Amino acid sequence: MSSSKRVRVSAVEAIRGISMMGVIGIHIGAEYLANPSPNIHLVALFDIGTRFSVPIFFFISAFGLLYGQSPTAPFSYRDFLVRRGRAVMIPYLVWSLFYLIHDAYAYGVGFPPLTALPGILFFGNAKYQLYFMVILIWFYLLMPLWRVLLARMTLPLLAGILVLQIAFDYWSSFSTTFNLYVYGLPEGTLLRALLFYRLNYWVMHYVFIFLLGGYVALHFNAFRVWMERNTKCLYALGIVSLGALLAWYYKLILVDGYTPLEGIYTAHQLSPLGIFYTIGATLALFAFFTRLGTENLLGRAFQLLGKHSYFIYLAHPVAITYLLMVIHGQGYVLTAPLALSMYVATLLLTLLGAIAVRRIGESIPILNELTIGLKPKK
Repeated sequence: MSSSKRVRVSAVEAIRGISMMGVIGIHIGAEYLANPSPNIHLVALFDIGTRFSVPIFFFISAFGLLYGQSPTAPFSYRDFLVRRGRAVMIPYLVWSLFYLIHDAYAYGVGFPPLTALPGILFFGNAKYQLYFMVILIWFYLLMPLWRVLLARMTLPLLAGILVLQIAFDYWSSFSTTFNLYVYGLPEGTLLRALLFYRLNYWVMHYVFIFLLGGYVALHFNAFRVWMERNTKCLYALGIVSLGALLAWYYKLILVDGYTPLEGIYTAHQLSPLGIFYTIGATLALFAFFTRLGTENLLGRAFQLLGKHSYFIYLAHPVAITYLLMVIHGQGYVLTAPLALSMYVATLLLTLLGAIAVRRIGESIPILNELTIGLKPKK
């Protein structure tokens, strides 16, 4: 178990960048599905090929927390929560308030009643991307448990957790009995909300990928040797896992008669093939970006995106909102060419915004502290 001095792992930053690109694709894809006749292949690009994006963020988070550490070393839970609170909780609350105020005026829906705020914040419902931060906060709150598990983790135990993960996610996503029970609960009840929004805060949906990230971090030297010996096999795993998920998506639509919306809501990241793809994509991307390095234009581009991925993740719905206003204001439907152009525009606008805010934050440190939890270097 490695506890050596931390050496920067450039692949992690690059994976942050490409994962953030995938998240934008998912959200552009959701808007594109409003087109009455969407191109199913573009939907596959936006909503199937990107399905690794959110789970892999949990892998990266665990890796960053445990790389160069030992789960048996002295650990101050209080200090850990204070540090993570600054990095995640403060930006979460700031961006939640921003979106509640912004959407109240932009969409004319008004600010929600104060009595509704605890539920909105607990479930991450201030904006559609913020649930990720709620799950991340729960992972942080349960950090002592993860440290105990990782101190005793073996590959057979990790494989067993994977089997349990597949079974649990399948039950949560596809159990007719359970889902009918949830939808049958009275509207407005606490139990219905707790079960209906389970994807927004139940860490159990992503425990395996989080623990995998922690395990790789703790055994990184051995993992890197194994990865370099098996790079081609990992590339093949990534391609095969993507192909399997795409094949299922196309079967759902072309054979079973699903709509594209029904297809992506079935072939998602919590399905068995979705979990397989998440693992395949994670390992393949780790191998690819390790080999790519940072001494070339492509490598530097992904490093830049990774550096600013936090702000882009939090802010990209703003760009999507106003780009859609322009498109719809001109009387256009979001066609495939417009959707692709909107994707590029969203990425570039939020990247430029991230760079600008980061630089302003160098002069006004509280700006970076509030938006991305970044404290000035002493």
